[in-house]
Amino acid sequence: MRDAENPRLAKWPFFLADLLLLGSAYLVVRQGAVPLDLWRAVVIVAAVALGGYLSLLPFLKEYESASRLAEADQLQTVTNQMNNLEVLAEQITTATSRWQAVQEASEKIVRQSQEISDRMTSEAKAFAEFMKSANDTEKSTLRLEVEKLRRAEGDWLQVQVHTLDHIFALHQSGMRSGQPNLIENLTNFQNACRDVSRRVGLGVYAASASEPFDPKRHQLAEGDPAQALGRPIGVTVAPGYTLQGRVLRPALVQLQPVETEPAAPETAPTA
Repeated sequence: MRDAENPRLAKWPFFLADLLLLGSAYLVVRQGAVPLDLWRAVVIVAAVALGGYLSLLPFLKEYESASRLAEADQLQTVTNQMNNLEVLAEQITTATSRWQAVQEASEKIVRQSQEISDRMTSEAKAFAEFMKSANDTEKSTLRLEVEKLRRAEGDWLQVQVHTLDHIFALHQSGMRSGQPNLIENLTNFQNACRDVSRRVGLGVYAASASEPFDPKRHQLAEGDPAQALGRPIGVTVAPGYTLQGRVLRPALVQLQPVETEPAAPETAPTA
């Protein structure tokens, strides 16, 4: 809507012309004979009609001006809505490109995890077959290889845990954004990555709200664990991990704040 008021047309000149025409018609009636002849009657009718038209003309002009202003306001509203649609289209395009990048990264992680899992399975199978024909000297050498394999497995677990931690942080950011489509896509992506890890024995768990604190499965982000035993958990800062059913890293949590009871009012001493 426009803030400025509609332009006002001065009406007094039209009303003055109307009075002059009516006055002229009155003079023609007073000075003429009765009954009036034809030309005097035509002049009177023309003067009255023209005066009536002049009295209505300013209101018609104001109505026409208000109609044009209303059409201009509607056109401005439609233009603003079209601009908003263009901004929304740009935001949708940006979100789509970001999601495609996230999807490509997730597919790459899934492929790498599957390749590592297959390689570990084949190496373990070859190692088991080789152990059947190995002698004592070869067994000592194989122990070194086992240690290398275990270190490689530890390195892989660290990489996988760090990757899942970043995915968890990305999912939490999506939850805080409040965008349903983004939250759904990030949830599906996180579930797919956790499913791949679960296939190689790496499980992921998070503490649910109000779950009692358990030092075997949970780790405090700050505070004394001895004083937190049995208290309800408020937020999971980082998920926990299990390897073949054994806790690899406890979940990092924060406890719910303790509600302090208001102190009882002090009573005044009696005399």
